Amino acid sequence: MRVFCPECGEKARIQKTNRISTSYADLYCSCSDPECGHSFVMNLSFSHTLSPSAKNTTELVTALVNSMSPEKAKELHNQLAMF
Repeated sequence: MRVFCPECGEKARIQKTNRISTSYADLYCSCSDPECGHSFVMNLSFSHTLSPSAKNTTELVTALVNSMSPEKAKELHNQLAMF
């Protein structure tokens, strides 16, 4: 990830990260141009998912199957056996 100084446009270094939650962090940055010397805080946040995690798929399917009636679960099992 690249961060640029909002004052002069040069590359900036992330000096410290203060993670507020799993989807939000404050990035304490400083400009790499010694003549500028600007120090600033940028916010990094999760916006939205483009493709769901494969790790969540198994958990989701397990929860759905567990919530089915035994008859429906058996029917699903028979349908999947065809593949």
